Amino acid sequence: MRTSKRWQLATGLLILAGLGAGSSIAANTCEAPVAVQVLGSGGPEAQQERTSAGYLLWLEGKARVLVDLGGGSFARYGASGARFADLELIALTHLHPDHATDLPALLKSGYFSQRSRALPIAGPTGGGDYPDLEGYLQGLFAAQTGAFGYLSGYLDGSDGLVRLQRRTLEADSREPIPVLETDDYQVSAIGVSHGPVPALAYRIDVGEQRIVFSGDLNGDDPWFVDFARDADLLIMNHAVPEQAGQVAARLHALPSEIAEIAKAAEVKHLVLSHLMRRSERALDDSLARIRAVYQGALSVASDLDCFGLEPRGR
Repeated sequence: MRTSKRWQLATGLLILAGLGAGSSIAANTCEAPVAVQVLGSGGPEAQQERTSAGYLLWLEGKARVLVDLGGGSFARYGASGARFADLELIALTHLHPDHATDLPALLKSGYFSQRSRALPIAGPTGGGDYPDLEGYLQGLFAAQTGAFGYLSGYLDGSDGLVRLQRRTLEADSREPIPVLETDDYQVSAIGVSHGPVPALAYRIDVGEQRIVFSGDLNGDDPWFVDFARDADLLIMNHAVPEQAGQVAARLHALPSEIAEIAKAAEVKHLVLSHLMRRSERALDDSLARIRAVYQGALSVASDLDCFGLEPRGR
């Protein structure tokens, strides 16, 4: 009996010690008046330092727009200091898990917020194995049949939950689609090619400042260059090396294609994100290829990085 009690006491002390020694991610709120924060800089693989895709637009200390929320990025959202009550739009580029799977976690957290107004959410039309945005949300939240049917109030505003204002955007559109306009900024989207996956890119114009999120694309869309033209910040997904196989290249832009897009669009600052092990292994080669073509500012994203935008003319 004494041995058992001693073992229990020792075990408890070890648990307490473990709790005390545990590491935590410090909050990292962006302080620039206009900034983009990278929540997740990785792709679909489990990586120690990179969670899946997610980005926040910060304006005057508030997180206003969330672009994608892939696996693990909800934890980074918490570390960022963002508040659910401040969000004015959730914009999903496409419905792969590494871009959308943490949405239920975010909405569950919203139950504990003070938000009272509806929350706009945008996403692509469907095709093949992929539902459209509405079908995706119904599959998650429909009463009785959804995976998280107890959160069905997000579909109709019942049970004390705020209603999601759904906006399904044509993934085949080659012209910009207006998504949201406020007194401070405008959001638009355009269809991009990601193999068989219906996908969108997003642009946010804050006054004269322009931010573009490519999402996953394969570089075959000349209209994307016009969409990204004169961007102060272009976040491009760098998921494959130059020597990628045919299947991967059908889904993702090669480094040389990323460089040509950034150059042709006259982008001021190119940020590479959505890195995978295969693209990280060849990162030096990719950077050299991009640098040989594109002469603007170039960065490689890490989780929780903040990119502040300077007013034009400085």
